[in-house]
Amino acid sequence: MLTKRFSEAFNYAFKLHYYQNRKGTRVPYVAHLMSVAALVLENGGDEDQAIAGLLHDAVEDQGGLKTLDTIRNHFGDRVAKIVDGCTDSYTWPKRPWRERKEQYLARLIQADENIRLVSLADKVHNARTLLWDLQRYGPSVWRRFNGGKDGTLWYYRALADFFMSSESTPLSNELSRVVCEMERLAEKE
Repeated sequence: MLTKRFSEAFNYAFKLHYYQNRKGTRVPYVAHLMSVAALVLENGGDEDQAIAGLLHDAVEDQGGLKTLDTIRNHFGDRVAKIVDGCTDSYTWPKRPWRERKEQYLARLIQADENIRLVSLADKVHNARTLLWDLQRYGPSVWRRFNGGKDGTLWYYRALADFFMSSESTPLSNELSRVVCEMERLAEKE
């Protein structure tokens, strides 16, 4: 059962991200946050995990550690810990892309199941969206990403392999399936 806290988290996430769109699109960023929270709930997550799904990008995109403190104060230590575990940058400008992704992957190994579920939901939604855009718009989509085609494929393959090796679930299977399809499309380019 979701409570008023979830509604408050949604409003806060909307306030933080209302002007953002997804990379290279006109899709409001909040659509991604709602999708991540939905995937968390659909895969057995609780309200704290769903709230973290709504707020998982708030720290790296909207204010760094100050935002993390606000999340902790309003939604509790558990939500803040999950959001922190899903964050790959606390400052602007961000460190180099590959460095951040390698460090994120290394942190996932030590992450608890709460962080892993939210991270996996985030990566599944991102990968699905990337695949759909590749199917619609073709290889030009790779230019949206700091890692380019090769780096982005490397990152998603590493994520899929990690999540499949740590625990095979319908959600980790979905990530693996989507990444395989991305790789198949990339080979045709």
